[in-house]
Amino acid sequence: MKKVFIDGSVGTTGLRIRERLSGRQDIELVNLSEKYRKDIEARREALNVADISFLCLPDNAAVEAVSLIENDKTTVIDTSTAHRTSDDWTYGFAELSESHRRGIAASKRIANPGCHASGFIACVYPLVKHGIISTENHLCAFSLTGYSGGGKTLIAEYEDDNRDIRHESHRIYGTNLTHKHLPEMVKVCSLDVPPVFSPVLGDFYSGMATSVMLPGISAKIVHECIGEHYNGQKLVSVSPIGGDEGVIYASTYSGRDSMRIIVCGHENQTTVTALFDNLGKGASGAAIQNMNISLGVEETLGLVL
Repeated sequence: MKKVFIDGSVGTTGLRIRERLSGRQDIELVNLSEKYRKDIEARREALNVADISFLCLPDNAAVEAVSLIENDKTTVIDTSTAHRTSDDWTYGFAELSESHRRGIAASKRIANPGCHASGFIACVYPLVKHGIISTENHLCAFSLTGYSGGGKTLIAEYEDDNRDIRHESHRIYGTNLTHKHLPEMVKVCSLDVPPVFSPVLGDFYSGMATSVMLPGISAKIVHECIGEHYNGQKLVSVSPIGGDEGVIYASTYSGRDSMRIIVCGHENQTTVTALFDNLGKGASGAAIQNMNISLGVEETLGLVL
């Protein structure tokens, strides 16, 4: 039985991971009491005894946690931004290529993708890889997300009975166009130019719809490319061209750990949308999928599809 430690188990990502793993019979959770949750020596011991350690921490704390590991046995799955563009870490998005999947299976250091980045990369990576768009393309994207991605502080803000009435409308943020997920979008997709990216916060708990606009490109060609790229994948699927409903609701995949790609448009204009849960395939679900691949078990074990 493999031992699993969640460092930062009281945050939204850590709590979802714990929830998904609670019924597993093939693993043993290493727990720290509230008294020792932030104790550095207790954490050091837990990190080193675990076969798998999830880091659900701020960037600086994640770097510190890695420095506490003194063996070559523990596999680390880091959900922070700290290591996503590091050449020494494997980027944990198995569906991108067989090389990515093999890397996850072999690596002791796995960087879990960011939520917005997951949606953007899922849409763009296949198009770059198969030559549908150039690495020099100037891309534009927006991403509508539920408020749970902002953690406990933002959740409390949105669920406060005395909140600002403006919370009932959508909030455009990251207006300086330097969102922290941009570096991994650029690196993983091999882009020469960062996309113009606009994140948008909605008045719903969880769910995400990340859309990329592609002027001058045929929707049919894009759909064929993406459909072929993800054919046979268990956690990423592609809808019929035009989508499943003719409209897209960002909360549709709330509570699920899979992703749906939707291609819409005509011969001259196309949009590609990744529909998923910011806490699912955008965070905790992806982390557990990476753990499953690392352990050599069924990648969907314990996940909600």
